[in-house]
Amino acid sequence: MPLLVTGRLGDKYGPKTMYLAGLAVFTLASLGCGLSSTLEMLVAMRAVQGLGAALLAPQTMAIITRTFPAARRGAAMGLWGATAGVATLIGPLAGGFLVDGFGWEWIFFINLPVGVIGFVLAARIVPALETHDHRFDLVGVGLSAVGLFLIVFGLQEGDQYDWAAWVWGMIMAGVVVMAVFVAHQARTRSEPLVPLILFRDRNFSVSNLGVATVGFTVTGMSLPLMFFLQLARGLTPTQSALLLIPQAVLSGVLSPLAGRLLDRRDPRVLLVPGLATVALALGLYSALMSPLTPSWMFLIPSALMGIGNAGMWGPLATTATRDLPPRQAGAGAGIYNTTRTVGSVLGSAAIAAFMQNRLAAHLPGVSDADGFGQGVLPPVVADGFAAAMGQAMLLPNAVILLGVAVVMFMRPPAHLR
Repeated sequence: MPLLVTGRLGDKYGPKTMYLAGLAVFTLASLGCGLSSTLEMLVAMRAVQGLGAALLAPQTMAIITRTFPAARRGAAMGLWGATAGVATLIGPLAGGFLVDGFGWEWIFFINLPVGVIGFVLAARIVPALETHDHRFDLVGVGLSAVGLFLIVFGLQEGDQYDWAAWVWGMIMAGVVVMAVFVAHQARTRSEPLVPLILFRDRNFSVSNLGVATVGFTVTGMSLPLMFFLQLARGLTPTQSALLLIPQAVLSGVLSPLAGRLLDRRDPRVLLVPGLATVALALGLYSALMSPLTPSWMFLIPSALMGIGNAGMWGPLATTATRDLPPRQAGAGAGIYNTTRTVGSVLGSAAIAAFMQNRLAAHLPGVSDADGFGQGVLPPVVADGFAAAMGQAMLLPNAVILLGVAVVMFMRPPAHLR
């Protein structure tokens, strides 16, 4: 919810200041999560973590956008993407190791030293950039908060409540409120929360659509894949994470190279094959998801995902912000991150419903049985479960193919025209 606002806060008070504030909130909330004694307390602390994440997330893109000239920004974003690629390996491996060996609390406690080290390094190294005074559109802030809450909560909780009529009513109300928000932004003459003029940049608009499909896909693929590996194949969280090694390594190695190439080429040269490779990987995952498939074969689509990620995350972020004016860097980053997050929420809600549908088709009645999904499934159930998860992977596969079509509408950045 706060992403649209926090991007603007970075423009007004400085992205470094907001990044440090967000990192501090996130780190302290991690301590609260680990110390939680009830589910309600854990949920509340996770909400505080979300606020911290919303404060810091747009600032990384804004700092890169304002620090590096357009002609060298691709290489910088490439390193940004490489860091994310390495994190996709370290995060699941560390999480699996901590959960298997010490308990769930330690996936939060581990954030404390990481957060402190990150805070000290950012405070010393990240430059304090020029601030730009902004007047905040309080009506726009309120409308966007209400609209995004109604949409996100409705989509996220819809499956929990069997998509009852009130859930759909909440989602539709959110859509109406967001339509009012957009109309209000168009009429605001002073300084709108979301400058609609940014969408006149074709690459910014297309990148936002593209990252929505990417957010949907990455969130949508994770759940059926991990359910399959741990329930149908009986792998531990750590063993499941080890199958992601090719993805993380290749993404980390290739992302900087892709970024440097992006500074000299049309973004479609990287984005079209990048997203198409991710689609190929998802199709291969779907075909391989059987209890009889040797585990090593899952390293092949993992490697393809790493190659695709290198041509996807950094190039999309770079293309979205390449031609934005510096005073709008925070607003642009906030919009981009909001779009990505909404795509992720759509992916989470859609994959939950689709998985339920496929389970009902292959294992009618089993998903409602007591204890279902609490441990490794017996062979008589594992085959149908694996088939359902394999078919569920086709949904993010279809969405990322839509992303391939979307990015074809980009054009070369200004410095290459």
